[in-house]
Amino acid sequence: MVENKYAALLTVLQSRFEKNMNRHKGLDWTKVQAKLEDDAKKLASLNEMEATGGEPDVVGFDKKTGEFIFYDCSAETPKGRRSVCYDRDGLESRKEHKPENNALDMAAAMGIELLTEEQYRDLQQLGEFDLKTSSWIQTPASIRKLGGALFADRRYDTVFIYHNGAQSYYAVRGFRGVLRV
Repeated sequence: MVENKYAALLTVLQSRFEKNMNRHKGLDWTKVQAKLEDDAKKLASLNEMEATGGEPDVVGFDKKTGEFIFYDCSAETPKGRRSVCYDRDGLESRKEHKPENNALDMAAAMGIELLTEEQYRDLQQLGEFDLKTSSWIQTPASIRKLGGALFADRRYDTVFIYHNGAQSYYAVRGFRGVLRV
């Protein structure tokens, strides 16, 4: 059963779930909660998503694996995950003004993954996200090998996928995560 330290998190997640039924039509909170209560490691990851401003919420259910899918659903890219390079190589290639961290290492430490382009576009079907910020997304190895990385945002009622050097970072660029439970 769930540890007391996650009781407050479960209350927040349930409230968010109930306020945003459009994100998970046909899903039942009691089933989500039961899965969460059986996996303290996933609860710890959700707790990190919440603590860094991600506002995680259920966005789907994978019938093949029996897993609930959580995305960061904060209006803007999570505040506690901004001003980061894409990955460790990008961070180490900076000669000066290095940020404190990078998106891939932070996500791995949290037990989550960056959204893919497809997942990012799916998220944008559930609302309007990243109207003032941008989010690093998973980048194909072929692009990363050449020094680039992808990020996305929503402007002019359109989702844009862009590229930048993996070593770049901006105060308004962070990353959104996905967690399967």
